[in-house]
Amino acid sequence: MPTQRDVKRRQSRAARAAEARRAAEARRTRRRRWLVGGLAGLLVIVLVIPLGAGFLTGGGDGPPEDVVVGAPESETTESEAPESGTTEPEATGPETTGSEPTEPVVADRFVYGEGDCPAPDGSSGPVLKFDGPPPLCIDPDRSYTAVFDTSEGEIRFDLDTAGTPGTVNNFVTLARWGYYTDTLLFRTDPSIDIIQGGSPTANSPGDPGPGYTIHDEPPLSIDPDTRQLVGPYRYEPGQIVMARGPGLDSAGAQFFFTTGPNAALLDNQGVYVVFGTTDEAGLEVLQSIIALHVDREGGLGGEPSRPVAVWTVTIEES
Repeated sequence: MPTQRDVKRRQSRAARAAEARRAAEARRTRRRRWLVGGLAGLLVIVLVIPLGAGFLTGGGDGPPEDVVVGAPESETTESEAPESGTTEPEATGPETTGSEPTEPVVADRFVYGEGDCPAPDGSSGPVLKFDGPPPLCIDPDRSYTAVFDTSEGEIRFDLDTAGTPGTVNNFVTLARWGYYTDTLLFRTDPSIDIIQGGSPTANSPGDPGPGYTIHDEPPLSIDPDTRQLVGPYRYEPGQIVMARGPGLDSAGAQFFFTTGPNAALLDNQGVYVVFGTTDEAGLEVLQSIIALHVDREGGLGGEPSRPVAVWTVTIEES
C-alpha cells in the first residue's frame, strides 16, 4: 500500500508533468509565431552533418523548437540540410550556416575554471547561470555514475573519468548544482537515433546555456581541405554525448543519448565528445523514449508524443 510519502511524490511528479506539458505547448506557440513572423535576425549555432545526417549544436536566442547545445550555451542536433544563416555554440534553428569554423588558440590540455564546487549531495542548487566553467570538482581517480530519474524510467551512465575527465567534471558539477533537475528530453531524431536534453531555461535547443563553454577533449583539428572540424569519436547505442556548436571548444551543457545504429552516421565527423555509457536496462529505456517520436515542423527531427521529464540527475561516486 502506498505510503503518504509515495503519494506526495507522485502528486509532485504529476504537477511537474503538467508544467512540462504547458511548457511544450508554449514552445509550439512560439514556434508558430516565429514561422509566421519570419526568421530575420535569428542567431543560431549549427554543426552540419554531411549527407544530411543531422546537426548537433547549441546556442542562444533562436526559436525554441530549433536549437541544441553549443557555446555561450545552447546545444542541438539536427537532421536536415543546412540553410543560410548564423549560429551560436549551443543552439540550432531553421536558419543554419555552413560557414567555416573560427580558429581560436587551441588548448593542448583541458583548462578548468575557478570558483566553488557544489555539495556532492546536490543540496547547493539549483543554479543555472555561471561566470565561467567549473573548477576541478571531481577526483579523476574515482568512478562516477550519473543516474537519470526520468518519467519513463531510470537510466544509469558510467562516466569516463579516465578518457574525458574535463567533460565528466563539467557534467557532474552541473548535475550537482541542480542544473538538469526538472528538465525535458525535448528532441528525438530516429534518422540519427538520438535523444537530446540539458536545456533548463527553455527546454529546447535554443536554451541560453550556463554562460560558458568548455574545451574540446581531446583538442580537435580542422580539415585543411573541407575546413570542417574532425574528431576521433565513434557512435553506437547507449552513449551519453556532448552537443556542440560549429567552432572549436563550443560545448556547454546540452547533451544527447545515442539509441540505435543510425548514430554511426555521425562518425564522419567524430567531434561530439562521448563521456559515458549505459547498460542494457538503460538502453531499453532510451529506446522506449525514442519510440515515442513524432515529427515536427522546422527540422531537428521531432519530439516525444508526450513530455519526457528528467526529474533529477544524481551522481554516485565510488
